[in-house]
Amino acid sequence: MAKFDLKGRRALVTGGARGIGASIAEALAAAGASVMIGDVLADLGRETAARLSASGAKVGFVPLDVTKDGDWASAAETTVKELGGFDILVNNAGIEITSLVVDVNADDLRRMLDVNVAGTLLGMKHAFRAMRPGGSAGNGGAVVNIASVAATIAFPAISGYSATKSAVDRATRVAAMESGKLGYGVRVNCIYPGLVPTDMGMKLAHDIVAAGLAPSVEAAVGDVVGQTPLGRLGEVGDMADVVVFLCSDAARFITGAGIAVDGGMGM
Repeated sequence: MAKFDLKGRRALVTGGARGIGASIAEALAAAGASVMIGDVLADLGRETAARLSASGAKVGFVPLDVTKDGDWASAAETTVKELGGFDILVNNAGIEITSLVVDVNADDLRRMLDVNVAGTLLGMKHAFRAMRPGGSAGNGGAVVNIASVAATIAFPAISGYSATKSAVDRATRVAAMESGKLGYGVRVNCIYPGLVPTDMGMKLAHDIVAAGLAPSVEAAVGDVVGQTPLGRLGEVGDMADVVVFLCSDAARFITGAGIAVDGGMGM
């Protein structure tokens, strides 16, 4: 169990104010890491940081719009300054805008590309610059990108989202190769979460009904459960535990990998 001990590690979690991101921040803190939550939801982000700090963990908040290079530079600098280093980045922030292919809206596609793809790549850019030898932290580290089961299966009404999460998967592998070849000492991996009943997950269920693909939210959720061999939806803790593993020394020889955390839905 000592291998899952993250004492002395310093993490930045994007989209950490709520949902899967908040659970990841909590799990990293429980494993001993100091955590900086980055989010556009400033009030909620500060509330989440305060709640986690009340348990004795060192948790802070930094405003972060992942589409803005300047925000990333500031977030990385703040993490190093306030936590004393920067060893872990979890690129969790993301958006999903449901649409049938016949109804695709270009502005919606660009928004998802901006947040999900550009946001992830900018995060890796600034993590690499801080973590590599000679950087402001300079001790290597681990990056975990949150992709989606949508990158591995053909699920209706989420073609744009699926495309962006497939891009996250590919970018993860290229970044892992670059880090290795250039001696950065940063491992880069991603996970593919299945459907989790967060605000975002349940919005998708409602959107599936609105698109005429299911008669009710209950039926939409039931269809997903029916496609999942383990017979249930995912929980935020299911995702957070795998992130902790990938950030720990137990995963010290794992990089450029994608781990399905989907109950078997994408196999």
